[in-house]
Amino acid sequence: MFNTIPFLTIATLTLSLVMLGCSDDDLKNVNETSTQGTQSSENTHTAGHGGAVIPLGNTTIGTFQVMATRDEGLIVAGKDAPIDVTVTPVSGSSITAVAVRFWIGTESAVGSMKAKSEIENPAEPNRWHTHADVPNPIPAESMLWVEIETDNGEKVTGSFDLKTD
Repeated sequence: MFNTIPFLTIATLTLSLVMLGCSDDDLKNVNETSTQGTQSSENTHTAGHGGAVIPLGNTTIGTFQVMATRDEGLIVAGKDAPIDVTVTPVSGSSITAVAVRFWIGTESAVGSMKAKSEIENPAEPNRWHTHADVPNPIPAESMLWVEIETDNGEKVTGSFDLKTD
């Protein structure tokens, strides 16, 4: 006979963890680090955690125009950084992004954790969000790295300065 109690316990715990997402504690931590940051911005966050946003820049990665931002606050070793990246195909391109991954560190990603981002708001289908883990220790000259996987299986990578000064 199949014992369903362990299965139901694991399923319930898994569902609970998935549903937590960004908890109130995460929001509190972001707000606390936001008051410690030295950067400020007139931009407002349209989705995500709210508060000031630091624009990291615009660049072309493969056949995509990419704009990156991060929530205001310190980049702290061993913590995470809320990151948003808008990925738009260049004019005339029919290639689409099927996955977008971020990491903080060096291009090789040695010592870093790649984080697969998600589209948080269906009204903004080109805007990808995740909390990128900050390595401990933080490598010298660390950047935000963005890897875009296209619908034809190609992966293209680019980087942004974290603007920590």
